Order: sequence, then structure tokens, then C-alpha cells
Amino acid sequence: MAAVAVGEKRVAAEIVQAVARHLNCLNDENKSIRKRALESIRKETLDQKLSSLVLQEVFTILLKPLLKCLSDPMERCRETAIQMISDFIRNTPEPEEALPYFIATVAQRLGSQDIVEPAEELRLALVEVLTLTVEVCGKRLAPYLDDMVRILQRTIVDPFPDVKKESCKCAANYAKCIPEHFHMSADSLIKPLMQTISHQHSKVRVSVIQATGTVMQYGNGKSMDDVLSHLAQRLFDNSPQVRLAVTNVVGAWLLDLRDRYSYFHKLIPLLLSSFSDEIPEIRLLAGNYWKKIGCQWQQENEEDLKDKLDFLTLPPPHYPIGVERPVLGCRELVFRNLSKILPAISRDITDWVVGNRIKSSELLSVLLLHAEEHITQHMELLLNTLYRACSDEEQQVVKNCLNSAELIGTFVNPEVFLKMILTSLLKSPSPAHLMVLAAVIRGSSGETLKPHLVAIGDVLSNPDACQASEKLVYTEKLGCCVQALITQCGPDCREISLQLLKVLITILSLSPDQELHDKVLEVLGCLSALQGLHSVSHLYRQHMAELMEWLAASQHNWTSFSVERLQFETIVIQSGPIIGEALHMLIPILKTCLQPSRDPEMRLQLFTVLSKLLLNASETVNSQGQFPNYLEPLLKDIVVPNLLWHAGRTAAAIRTSAISCLWALLHSGILSAEQMWTVQNDLLPLVIATLDEDSKMTREMACRIINAVLKLCGDQFDPDGLNKVYLELLKRLDDACNGVRCAAAKALSTWFQCVREDYDRTTFRSHLEFLYRGLLVHLDDPDSSIQNAVFDVLKQGSVVDPSLLEKEIEAVKHRHRTSSYCEELLQHIQLNSQTSTGRAHT
Repeated sequence: MAAVAVGEKRVAAEIVQAVARHLNCLNDENKSIRKRALESIRKETLDQKLSSLVLQEVFTILLKPLLKCLSDPMERCRETAIQMISDFIRNTPEPEEALPYFIATVAQRLGSQDIVEPAEELRLALVEVLTLTVEVCGKRLAPYLDDMVRILQRTIVDPFPDVKKESCKCAANYAKCIPEHFHMSADSLIKPLMQTISHQHSKVRVSVIQATGTVMQYGNGKSMDDVLSHLAQRLFDNSPQVRLAVTNVVGAWLLDLRDRYSYFHKLIPLLLSSFSDEIPEIRLLAGNYWKKIGCQWQQENEEDLKDKLDFLTLPPPHYPIGVERPVLGCRELVFRNLSKILPAISRDITDWVVGNRIKSSELLSVLLLHAEEHITQHMELLLNTLYRACSDEEQQVVKNCLNSAELIGTFVNPEVFLKMILTSLLKSPSPAHLMVLAAVIRGSSGETLKPHLVAIGDVLSNPDACQASEKLVYTEKLGCCVQALITQCGPDCREISLQLLKVLITILSLSPDQELHDKVLEVLGCLSALQGLHSVSHLYRQHMAELMEWLAASQHNWTSFSVERLQFETIVIQSGPIIGEALHMLIPILKTCLQPSRDPEMRLQLFTVLSKLLLNASETVNSQGQFPNYLEPLLKDIVVPNLLWHAGRTAAAIRTSAISCLWALLHSGILSAEQMWTVQNDLLPLVIATLDEDSKMTREMACRIINAVLKLCGDQFDPDGLNKVYLELLKRLDDACNGVRCAAAKALSTWFQCVREDYDRTTFRSHLEFLYRGLLVHLDDPDSSIQNAVFDVLKQGSVVDPSLLEKEIEAVKHRHRTSSYCEELLQHIQLNSQTSTGRAHT
């Protein structure tokens, strides 16, 4: 061996002697000479395939000249020198001998405040040599910790991305090589790493995250808080590789970090956040890490968990379908750290950054799935957090929070959460409260909710809750609560059927949205079906008495803005034929609310509803044939008082509404001649008075009503009663509205039909003469429709006193427009006269 060593030393001496001239040339001012000298030295040494011992001897001689070349002005010379140093370190058995000079030189080139090496490719090459040195020298680099850290502090923030990546690799390898010493200076690398963690290149970010993981693994943990905030931001990174790197680093820390127990409450949220990542690979990785972490912690704390391990329980009843229950160690880890994690989530879930809110809401549901029944002790904080988050404009946040609320319903005793939610709902009702309530109901089972159904129903039907807002979003969520109860409790909801019906009626009353109306009607159908009822009408029949009593209690306080008035309208319209069974309660409420002393706007609205009912009376108020029994109080106590004249537009509108109701009643055919005759003395004068109203619709309907009254009981009028009517109708032939004039003409035609034999033609000749003359004047009207209508009236009136009419016709037939009508009327009178004579002979 000694002979071999002597031989190798001799070879080394020969090589040194051979390159001596080239070494001298390295100091030449000519850069080409220096370049050729370096190339010659390489040929004589590294390219000769010499043994490692020979190379070691040669490297010892060449080290200082080569290191001096790192400052050469020519870039090519510096590059060649770096390559040669790298090859010598890689191929010599004891490269550590070069460390004192090499590390000092690299520190001077790369570790200065300013960039000394201008070429970024050469800076990269130097860092690569440094990484190689770490690999081959290992622990022997411990004495150079300060220089190494100073170099890495600068190169990690180097402008060249590849230098950053290589520096991160070097830092990680160095930390692994000297763990006993590295912790003393590890924190010095955290600042440059965190400065670089948000670099625009995703590969750089990945390298920084991986290096940070290793540096912290072998560090003292003092900078953990600074690092975690940056890692949390990287969970929102657009690059899946970056998010994957974060998951790997955090998972490794939870498994291997020396002081990991102190950081569980900070690291667990980061790892569990990856459970909701959009990339399946990341979700799977996070799940695998978490399971290992739980099992490891379970083994480490086996004594503490002895009882729970011996009596492992089955998943709670009503556990989410398709969800694998986490192992005991994972559940215990979350439970023991939940009190430290929840306040931060509660804060971040309302952060101004949308991404933070989404991540926090996703994390919350994962934590609650692990905590199970231990959620109970955090209910107040959880519910307040959910109330705020469910008001978020971002729908994904709301969806995640509703999932969390369902988990509360699954794991927490309803007695606990209902007491808190229902109390809060009554104090400060909002859509968020209703959303949370509906979600916890969906998460619970019907069996656990059954003892609390009455309490839920009473609160939902309480005016402070169900009438709190008319906004669509509020009424929608109110309906969701009812739907959730029906879905979860099924037939048990029979116990609170009335309360739920009140809530649904309120929704129909407050919201004009047709889509919501359709949903509510669907829920009403479900509520009927689960009670074995054939239709919604049967549901109304079941509760009609209670509903009417409920509304009657407040009828004296109703105004146009009262929700109770809207509820009343909804019930009478939606119940259809069932309202015909409750007339004994309906009519008194209408009588009370339609008195002239009550709110005018409210009376207008109620008259509109009454008109709708009367227009379809056979399917509503008269479905049982009992409505005629209530006609007299309806007319005398409701219609007549509202036809009395009062000044003002509102009063006129009320008279129009009352007239419309009366017309709808007459049009329905329910009113008999006897009933009409009973009230006509009070009613007809008021109707005649409305012929002078400003509203053309009122005047036209008044004419129609008079026509209907004459048809119904005209044969009971005495001559004086008839004479009072025709005068007002004749005036309406001069109305500005053709519709009113035509209606008046039809009423006059009916009037002539009502003239009986007891109407003495001689005594009342002046009345007939005035009427005929008034009608004949309108035969000269420029509107042909009016001419035809009056012509029909005169044909009907010719039967009453033909001779008088003939005389009046002769006086006006010379007029241009009336001549043809007059001729026809005379022919009609003569024809009637001949017919009458023929009948007399017969």
C-alpha cells in the first residue's frame, strides 16, 4: 500500500510539474491566455482519468489558483474554474480539506449584501457546487454553519428563479446533514424563504415550501407562527402542485415535528383544509396523512384512550350517509383542539376576502364531522358564527355553513340547539336564523324532534317570527323550515298542523312571488297528505274554525297594512268551497271591518275580495247553498252603509267597490226577488244616487244594477216607484260614456216591461210623454250604436201607449237622422195595432 501511495504521489508531482507553466499563465493579463491555461490544466488533470488519490493531491495544489479564478473578469474563465472545482469535489476522497478556502470564497462571491457575481448562470453553478459539497461532505460542514446560512440567505432571494430553487434544495439538504447544529441558525433562513414563497413561478413556490418544511423540521420552531400564515395563503394558490406541497409539508410536520403537540391547533386546520381541494389527488393525500396522524396519536396516547378504545361506539344514529367516520385518534385530536380553532374560524368566516370565507366554511363542516357530540359545548359560538355566515353574498359560503348546521342537528340533542335558536329567532328574526333552523331540522331525525314539535310550531307561527319581514328571502326561508319539519317528522306533524298552516298562510299573504306561491301550495299538499286528507280543501275544513277565531281576535284593530287582514283574504280565497261552511264566522268579520268608520283603504281591499267570492259564488260562499240566509245582513249592514255619499276620492272609490259587490251578487243569481224586495227601499235610492258619480264604471254598473233589480222584482213596483227610476235613467242617455248610455238604454227597456195595467196611462200621461220625447231626441244621436239602442227601447215602449208615441213620432220624423227610425217605429206600432185587433176579434 505504501508503494502504491508513493507511486501516486510521484504521479501527482509529475502532473503538478506539467501544469506549473499553465498556473503561471493564470495571472497573465491576456484573457485568452488565461482561458487556454485553464483548459490545459483540465486536460492534464481531470481529463486523464487519474485515480482519486492522485486527484486529491493535485486538487490540494490547484485549489487556491482555481478559487482565485472565480474573480476573473472573463466569464468563461470563471465558468471553467467552477466546473473544475465541482469535478474535483465530486471525484476526490477527502473534499472537506478544501472547505476552509472554498466556503470562504463562495461566501465572498454569493454571501455579500450586493451581488458580486454578475452572471446568473454562474451564480446557479456556484450554488449547485455548494449543494454537491453538502452531499459529499455532510456533517463535516458543521463548522461552516454561519457562512452557509449567510450564503443561503442571499441566494434564496436571488433574482434568478433557478438560483432560488437550487438554494432551497441546498438549504434542505444542509438541514438534514447537521440536525444537531442547524437549529441554532434555522430561523435566519425563514425570512428569505417567506419573502420568496409568493414568487410568480409555481416551481419556485414549491421549492420554497419544501425547503421551509425541512428547515422548520430541524429548527427550533420559534418562527412557526410566521411560517403558518404564509402556508395558509398558499392553500389558495392557483397551482395544484403548490397546494400539494403545502399538504405534504403540513402532514409531515404533524407526523414528525419534534414539538408538534404544541402546534396541533395551528397545523390541523391547514391539513383539514385540503379535504375540500378541487384536485382529487390532494384530497386523497390529505386524507391519508390525517389517518396516519390519528393512528399515531392514538398509539402515543393509548393509556388516556383506554376506556374509549375498549368500548368503541358505533357511529351516532342518523350519521351522514356515504361519509366514512374518522378514526378515534382523529376525532380526539379535533375535539381536544376545537376550542382553540373555532374562534379563528369564526373570525375568518366573515373575512373580506371571498376565498378565506369559503375555506373557513369548508373547514368548519370538516371539524364538526370530527367533533360529533362534543359540538355541544361550543354551541353559542357556532350558532352566532352560522348566523353571520348565512347572510353572506357568496352562495358557496352559505351552502357550506348549512352543511355545518345539518351536522349540528345530527350530533347535538335538539333540546340544546332548539332552545338557543328559537329564543334568538324571536328576539332578532332574520333569514339567517331561519336558514340555520331549517338546516338543523334536516340534520335531525324525526324521532328526536318529536318531543319538541309543539315548541317549534308555536315559535314559527308566532307573529314576531312569521310576520317579521315581507321580503322574499325571509318568506322563502320560513317555508323551508315548514318543509324540513314535514320531511323529517312526517305524520308526527299532525300535532302542529294548525301552526304550520298558519305559517304557510302568512307566507302566501306576504309574498307576491308566484314561484314561492307554487312551492307553498306544494307544501300544503304534503301537509294534507301526511294526515290522510284528500286535498288542501280538507285541510282548511279541518282547521277553519280555529283559523277564523284566530283572525277574529284582532279584527277590531285591522288596517290596510295589517298582516291579519292579508291572512284573512288568503284564507277566504284559498279555501275555495270550504268558506261556504264558515259563513257564520265570515259575515260577522266582514260586517265589523266594512263599517264606514273603519280604515277606507282596508274597506276597499275587502270589497275587492268579496267581489271575487261573489263572482264565483257557487264555488265559494254558496258552495253549501247557505249563502242566501246571509244576504239580508250582507246588503243592509255591509253594502248599504258603504253606498252613502261622503266627500272625497277615497269615499268615491269605496262606493265604486260597494257597487261592484252588489253587481257581482246580482250577477251570481243567488239573490231572490223576495230578498231583493225586502231591501230595495234602502238600497235602490243609494244606487240611483251613484248614477251621478264621477267614475264611469260606477255609473255603468249602477245602470246594470237597476236593470237587474227591475228584472228581478219590477212587477212589484207601484207607478210612483217606477216614475222615480226612469227620470234618472233618462238623464244617463246624455252621459259622456257610451257604455253608460247603452246600459241606461237597456235598463229603460226593462222599465217599460215592468209597466203593468195599474199604471194609469191618463194619470201618468205627462210622464210617458216626457219619456218618449227624451228617447226620440236620442234617435238623432251621431253614434249609430246609441241610435240602435234607443230604437230598441222605443219599440219596447210602444206597447205601453202606442197612440201617444205615434203622436210624438209625427212631431220629429222630419229630422234627417231620425226619419228612417221613425218610419220603422210607425210601421211597428201599426203592425202591433193590427195584431191586437185581430186577437180581439178572435
